[in-house]
Amino acid sequence: MNKFSTFIGKNFNYIVLGLLVILFLRTCNSDTKSINKRIDALTIKVDSLQSTAVTKKDLQIEGLKTEKRMIQSTDRKILDVNRQSQIDKEIEALSK
Repeated sequence: MNKFSTFIGKNFNYIVLGLLVILFLRTCNSDTKSINKRIDALTIKVDSLQSTAVTKKDLQIEGLKTEKRMIQSTDRKILDVNRQSQIDKEIEALSK
């Protein structure tokens, strides 16, 4: 056991370097078929998202809804209640 410990102690840097090289080569030689399948699936999802035309009106409505949720999560009351009612009116006007 003493010989093994001295061998590890003397050659520790070389052993670690060798293991790192092996790990590097294994990651470079990874299976690209599974990665290509994932990329293809993601491109299909992106294409389907692009086909659903998001208009400026839709973005404004979602932005107003987000602002309303943010206002509701804070503790301020009087000014925020008025703004919430304004947001509701704007959402109704944009939805029509």
